[in-house]
Amino acid sequence: MSTVRGMTRTLFTGGSIFDGTGSPPAPGDVVVEGTDIVHVGAPGTGDGDTSIDLAGRTLTPGLFDCHVHVMFEGLDVMRDLQTPFSYRFFQSAANLEATVRTGITSVRDAGGADAGVKLAVQRGLVNGPRMQVSLDMLSQTGGHGDEYFPCGQHVHLNSPVYPGKPSPIVDGPDEMRRRVREFVRDGADVIKVATSGGVLSVGSDPRRAHLRMSELEVLVEEATAAGRFVMAHAQASDGIKNAVRAGIRSIEHGVFLDDEAIGMMLERGTWLVPTLIAPVWVLESASAGAALSDASLRKARDVIQIHADSVRRAVEAGVKVAMGTDAGVGPHGDNLRELALMRNAGMSPAAVLHAATKSAAELLGVDDRLGTIEPGKAADLAVFTGDVLAVDDLGGRVEQVWIDGTRRS
Repeated sequence: MSTVRGMTRTLFTGGSIFDGTGSPPAPGDVVVEGTDIVHVGAPGTGDGDTSIDLAGRTLTPGLFDCHVHVMFEGLDVMRDLQTPFSYRFFQSAANLEATVRTGITSVRDAGGADAGVKLAVQRGLVNGPRMQVSLDMLSQTGGHGDEYFPCGQHVHLNSPVYPGKPSPIVDGPDEMRRRVREFVRDGADVIKVATSGGVLSVGSDPRRAHLRMSELEVLVEEATAAGRFVMAHAQASDGIKNAVRAGIRSIEHGVFLDDEAIGMMLERGTWLVPTLIAPVWVLESASAGAALSDASLRKARDVIQIHADSVRRAVEAGVKVAMGTDAGVGPHGDNLRELALMRNAGMSPAAVLHAATKSAAELLGVDDRLGTIEPGKAADLAVFTGDVLAVDDLGGRVEQVWIDGTRRS
């Protein structure tokens, strides 16, 4: 048994390992030294200064959620209108903590969190997962990100403008170019854009494409020049196709996928982040008493089955899938409810877990350090009781969570 520069070696032993590489769960030992995994092998081959008994448990890579909103806490317009602006930052700390407790060690925030929230996690002020932030969702006037209400007022509940968070509303290629540069300047790790309407925006139609190709091409050009990927809120078939044509990396939601769109995604290698739980959460919020518009509720009811069918056809065709939930629309900490819906959409339990580990890391461009249990990778790990391939209730069986070799939950 040895240490390097006084770093403690921790041995995980006595249980199964789901390493994320494609192998089935199998008995084994994993050794962590400092922040890194230094050994993965058969039972009895590891050693450590301390030992974690995994009997009856499975060790997995830390999970990913590729679509969250850590600054949002459910849906309730009247509640949010009566809540001070700064409260959301304190609420985000609780949301980040809940996310880690469910086994998720990396997230991509799809709008709401700014560079300061990410920095608070990095510096240990808040217990949370690794973060990529988009700041906000770029949207055309009247689009999914335009918080204009039928009363004739803009009410910026989700997309307020303040230092470090520019306006997300953009019209025309020149304005798009400038706005992407502003987002990069203010710390966006990824650029998000709405290429269609959505469920929760009162005035937009999720079946209609938004923004023109000239605007999307400039967006991708500027993001690529800055070394950023682009993610697209894309529900309408035409909006999905426009996003794929422009070279956008991932389609978020993909509600109205048709065969042509699926074929284009396969040809271009475009990712799908389904967020199947999102419209379910909308209806559950309303049942719990949240004040939501009739238009949003109607659209949520209309899309649930269409969405599930679209994702099922994409899965059957072989489209690359990464796990994402839209947490913030629903409760943080309930993220793993998405796994059962992915399985219902035709993915095997192993493929579901792969979508939440290695595939997600590939989508986010961090698979050199995260997403699998292999020597040289960062020690982001989760411990679950029972059979990890029984994904339907996995969220209730998380026991330990580690990030960079430090236990976080």
